[in-house]
Amino acid sequence: MRRAAFDLFHPAVAFVYFAVMLALAMTAAQPVCALIAYGGAISYDAVLRGPRAAVRAAAWHVPVVLVIAVANLLFSATGATELFRLGTRAFYAESLAYGACMGLVLASVLALFSNASRVLDSDKVMALFGRVAPTIGLMLSMVMRLVPQFARRGLLIADVERACTAARLSAPSEKGLGRSSGEGFEHACAGGGGRLAGFLVRGQRKARSRLRQVSVLMEWGMEDSLETADAMRARGWGASPKRTTYARHRFRSFDAAALACVCALALAAALSAWALCARFRFYPVIDGLAPWWAYLPYVLFAFLPLAITAKERLTWRS
Repeated sequence: MRRAAFDLFHPAVAFVYFAVMLALAMTAAQPVCALIAYGGAISYDAVLRGPRAAVRAAAWHVPVVLVIAVANLLFSATGATELFRLGTRAFYAESLAYGACMGLVLASVLALFSNASRVLDSDKVMALFGRVAPTIGLMLSMVMRLVPQFARRGLLIADVERACTAARLSAPSEKGLGRSSGEGFEHACAGGGGRLAGFLVRGQRKARSRLRQVSVLMEWGMEDSLETADAMRARGWGASPKRTTYARHRFRSFDAAALACVCALALAAALSAWALCARFRFYPVIDGLAPWWAYLPYVLFAFLPLAITAKERLTWRS
């Protein structure tokens, strides 16, 4: 992992920033604010993990946004701009825009959690809460690593299942055929003109595959939680009311000044987001976009880690 911009400061600075940014990203349900929050999160992800990993994450976020947008379009018949009509049911552009905005908010929150889990590692979280609330600190550190860990394990399970399927298809069966009975039925349906039946069979196989992957992932997670609990009990968790950390983090006057600046910028961004969301509306028509300068406090706060990183790189290069 690359060096983060918040490594220069006390962990409290990074914690306050990500806590406020997550709250703003979840509550500022306005299209431009959602785009700004997602842009700031994914750009900092490119700094932390590299552009290629950030592009892969963005490619995974696109289907999430599309699914939520289409779902809201199908289940919410509200708006004034009709896109198309199926029978007596009308579908509106405002419902599609609202769903896309909610999907973008979710993608922003996921990207911010991913960035926070890389900036605030378990040692920093325990340094913040180990002496005051060690249980809360442990829960936060474990939750922050849960999402990227589940994503990695899900990809691993999918890769193993694809490898097993490829090996089964390549191996000759007892009847000399290289496909299973379900695939033979699908091939027969497609060859005999039953394309709908073949489509249903393929959909059923995909659904079973996804359910099997989720089941394995949940079982893996529960088994890992039991092993973690046993390991913690064996190593004396709870023997002392306070927890120590490997690295010592001293709160200096420099950190106090940085925290004050972050809080001031957070207050300005919160007021800006409140004013922007108050004047904007999706229904009955999309209206209420503010001029560009009204978004500046929100932009500055969302791209603050990127600005700190750029400043440090320019300092070291000069």
